[in-house]
Amino acid sequence: MNVSNGINIKEEVIKLIQELPEDTTIEDIQYHLFVKQKLMKAEKQISEGRTIPHDQVIERAKKKWFK
Repeated sequence: MNVSNGINIKEEVIKLIQELPEDTTIEDIQYHLFVKQKLMKAEKQISEGRTIPHDQVIERAKKKWFK
């Protein structure tokens, strides 16, 4: 069984789709599922302590974008 924070993934997806407007497109649903997946992955990484301090993120961005 796929469980996220004690909630069944299938139930989460159904709830997400039900909360979207009636004129939602398949692309809208795909986008929302993509975002949900990324957020769930981030939450898992945070709970596992796999994070990068803010100052390191800033330094990496400076090196990449402001050479």
